[in-house]
Amino acid sequence: MAESRAAFTERGSTKTCAFCAIVAGDASANEVFRSDDFVAFLDAHPVFAGHVLMVPTRHVQTYDELPIDLADAWVRTSQALERAVESAMDADGSLLIVNNVVSQSVPHLHLHVIPRSRGDGLRFWLGPRHAYASPDEADAVASRIRVALASAAG
Repeated sequence: MAESRAAFTERGSTKTCAFCAIVAGDASANEVFRSDDFVAFLDAHPVFAGHVLMVPTRHVQTYDELPIDLADAWVRTSQALERAVESAMDADGSLLIVNNVVSQSVPHLHLHVIPRSRGDGLRFWLGPRHAYASPDEADAVASRIRVALASAAG
């Protein structure tokens, strides 16, 4: 798995990151927020009007690489952005998405904040679903995740 992620994210590549170019001011974007740590701007290919992307100003490629010193500000800023998008767009709610490697079109961490209204026609579907073959299989999967989490915690 590490090899496929490394191949995708082009670690050490000299290729310009589209979001780093926006952060640096070398590419244009319709910004809605800028701080030392984050920039938020309208998605160039929105699902609906008001679809915003939030990125860290540091080149962080995936969610698991978000430095812990940015985590609190990431949550606070994304919550404020989510409320602002819903309010500005008179939305009933929103869809928040972070793709990690798979379906991540730009290898720079970004949060999608997409305004949603009842009956908007978006069919967001997580499927197909794959049930566990048995309670024993579910227990084994849960155990593998607990072991990996304990190992990651040190």
